[in-house]
Amino acid sequence: MLNRRTLLAQTAGFAVMGLSLGKAAAKNLPGIEKAAMRGAINATELGVRPGALDDQSKAFTKLLRDAHDRDMPVFLSPGIYIVSNLSLPGRVRLSGVPGASRIVYGGNGHLIMAEQAEHIELSGLVFDGSNRWMGDYAQGLLDLRRIAHLVVDNCQLTGSGKHGLALEHASGRIERSEISGAADAGIYSVEADGLEISGNSVSDCANGGILVHRWQAAEDGTIVSGNRIERIQARSGGTGQNGNGINAFRGNVIISGNIVSDCAFSAIRANSSSNLQITGNTCSRSGETAVYSEFSFEGAIIGNNIVDGAANGISIVNFNEGGRMGVCSGNIVRNLATSGPYPADAPGFGVGISVEADTTVSGNVVENAPLYGMQIGWGPFMRNVVATGNVIRKAGTGIVVTVVEGAGTAIISDNVIDGVQNGAIVGQRWAEPVTGDLAASGNAGYAHLTVERNHVS
Repeated sequence: MLNRRTLLAQTAGFAVMGLSLGKAAAKNLPGIEKAAMRGAINATELGVRPGALDDQSKAFTKLLRDAHDRDMPVFLSPGIYIVSNLSLPGRVRLSGVPGASRIVYGGNGHLIMAEQAEHIELSGLVFDGSNRWMGDYAQGLLDLRRIAHLVVDNCQLTGSGKHGLALEHASGRIERSEISGAADAGIYSVEADGLEISGNSVSDCANGGILVHRWQAAEDGTIVSGNRIERIQARSGGTGQNGNGINAFRGNVIISGNIVSDCAFSAIRANSSSNLQITGNTCSRSGETAVYSEFSFEGAIIGNNIVDGAANGISIVNFNEGGRMGVCSGNIVRNLATSGPYPADAPGFGVGISVEADTTVSGNVVENAPLYGMQIGWGPFMRNVVATGNVIRKAGTGIVVTVVEGAGTAIISDNVIDGVQNGAIVGQRWAEPVTGDLAASGNAGYAHLTVERNHVS
């Protein structure tokens, strides 16, 4: 007769039997079954041991292949794992204890590569390149190519002999991670598709901070936001190819809310990047132009940024290369210098804001620009510029505007110009002043200029 007491006893018996069977299965497959109960494979139980003196690449490769075949995550216990030449399978979820689970490059090629993967997720890990030599074929300490979905979260990358994190055709997120000491750039992405790079710290890299590039101009859609980037050098030299905190090339990129300091060239530099937004960033102590939109771009919004310390402040230029269509508004630019990382061509360093074509410049504040507060056009390269409602204080010349034959229309109105040394608004032929102060005389007979209602003190 089945009563409540009998039912409870039978249930307890089945539970004990199930537990015994589970233990037996775990004994037969110790790593997989025990870890399966916890939802992840414990690498230690499958022979990948922290602190082992020998290279564990073979065991690590087998571990990742088993995890891929079972579509299961892998957990690394705290400690040091020495590996080399790992190739990730198509589906990997590898995690550890942040700051304590360390994957150290043993040399002789590369640390970790992946090609044509479906899902790669790396979290809570330290990747240490030990500043060792890397093969010519490797682009970075983590070299990940054609990744449909990528997540790198709460990781540390240090001591790479090339880029820290090198991505090609990647989609996904790079977030909350620290990249330092790379011999090239901290993060290098080429041909991305909807990548998000946010909340990271990138420091002490030899040639660049975060680089978002394309081989051909096309939709990129990368968002670079909320990162802290500092102490970026230009060890390989050049006049702007290296030494930039954030660099966009040929893609439509949103760069917002970053804090960028002590870069050898630009805090933020965009080359041939159309439909670009650079907003709400703080840029300190840039060696050359702090915020740059240059060469063949169409459409750049540069707004609500702070520039404190640079050779030049903000430049939206190169109409001669097709660079056009911009909005420059709500920025603070201050404390510029007349020296830069190389001998300057005319007109020199110390310019607050420079613009050339199809651009509005409004609501900006420029202070302590030793050459010009604002430069409008260069030679014949100017068209459809409106500069209104700006405050320029303590500058060599307040505003210079080109009066070279062939220059297009400019309207300069309702600006406040205070404490300038060489005139409030002056017409120039290239770098040579050729007019009196247009703030007092109007356009001085130059029909392409409208100069009115500016306040000078």
